[in-house]
Amino acid sequence: MDISNIKLFDIQENREVSLSQYMGKPCMITFWTSWCPDSQRDLVKKNQLFETIDTNKLSFITVNVVGREGNDQDGILYVKQNQFRFPVLLDEGTKVYDYFQCKGVPTTVLLDKEMTIKKVFDDRSSFIDIMNGLSNVM
Repeated sequence: MDISNIKLFDIQENREVSLSQYMGKPCMITFWTSWCPDSQRDLVKKNQLFETIDTNKLSFITVNVVGREGNDQDGILYVKQNQFRFPVLLDEGTKVYDYFQCKGVPTTVLLDKEMTIKKVFDDRSSFIDIMNGLSNVM
């Protein structure tokens, strides 16, 4: 599977999007589930980050790992309850999660403008670690 061929449903925009549309600038992708306390804490910080970044310089998306949720609607409901504003894409089961070789949630992947993986932060990484890594792809 080629990253540019990956298409997922964006619940904020209510449409299918292709990851290839994020090429041309660095990209942060965070994989998460609604039931995970680490994901819950991380998403609050990521929402604050999203509200302050220049999206012309950094693509920022999150992927709800539907295959690790209790049911298909858990992630959607969680986003609505918390009024997150960042883009939320729904994984097809664990297809994209597996493509990026994630081992747990949350996992944050930093990509350069060619969509090459530059750094992967697992569930033990701090928000500061991620921000420091981000400075290397900007």
